[in-house]
Amino acid sequence: MTLYPIETGNFKLDGGAMFGVVPKSIWQKTNPSDSNNMIDISARCLLLEEKNKLVLIDTGMGDKQSEKFFSHYYRWGDNNLVKSINSAGFSTDEVTDVFLTHLHFDHCGGASFFNKKDERNEVVFKNATYWSNREHWNWAKEPNSREKASFLIENLEPIESSGQLKFLKKIGSGFNYYNEIGFELLFVDGHTEKQMIPKITYKGYDLVFTADLIPTVGHIPVPYIMGYDIRPLTTMNEKAVFLEEVVKNKYLLFFQHDAHNQIASLKETEKGVRLETVLDFNDI
Repeated sequence: MTLYPIETGNFKLDGGAMFGVVPKSIWQKTNPSDSNNMIDISARCLLLEEKNKLVLIDTGMGDKQSEKFFSHYYRWGDNNLVKSINSAGFSTDEVTDVFLTHLHFDHCGGASFFNKKDERNEVVFKNATYWSNREHWNWAKEPNSREKASFLIENLEPIESSGQLKFLKKIGSGFNYYNEIGFELLFVDGHTEKQMIPKITYKGYDLVFTADLIPTVGHIPVPYIMGYDIRPLTTMNEKAVFLEEVVKNKYLLFFQHDAHNQIASLKETEKGVRLETVLDFNDI
């Protein structure tokens, strides 16, 4: 197996929204903000090559929305999804599977593009199976008022109409292996209904793609919860159980939204589970 970090582009979000009730005097130590209170965010994805499979985990936000839409997110840097996949040595047509941790726009928007010739949205990965789960898909198709701005029909409709969408079923608590995609999954409900967290065995390590369970290094402490989470107390409980397992089993965390830290190991301290070492992907 070979893994490739896929940088789909960086943007900014309000630091207060990203840390909820945690005071700025605390969170700015790990996630410094600009004059507008915005902090750096990445949309880092992961490409998994094994035998005849090429699996992409999440797709970033894409580029098909309007300038007004993107003006709220202050995109920065030169990375994009297709360029990053090409830099890894592949084309979009070679991707066999696209696994979506959940359907918020910054995780699934890059799965489709606007075809100017035909004036319609189409899937980017023409030969891939798109993986979600039915509970989360239905949740996204009929969004609550809290998440409505994150679940965009222009992201969901091209995947659904392509005929390439399939659903995974939750098969138990904790991490469980799924033959269809070739790695383990943990289902969590605090951030959104049935978010799926992948765990991949790679070079002797267990690497967890943290998605929005732990967006950045700054979110490692249990109470540091995003204001976006629909069930913050559920997130806290899920994180507490997860972090205990991380330390016990020496998992490495792969951060999707930390623009400056790719991977980290954790340790138990008197204050709880905390950061041990920050690693670059090439360090493993």
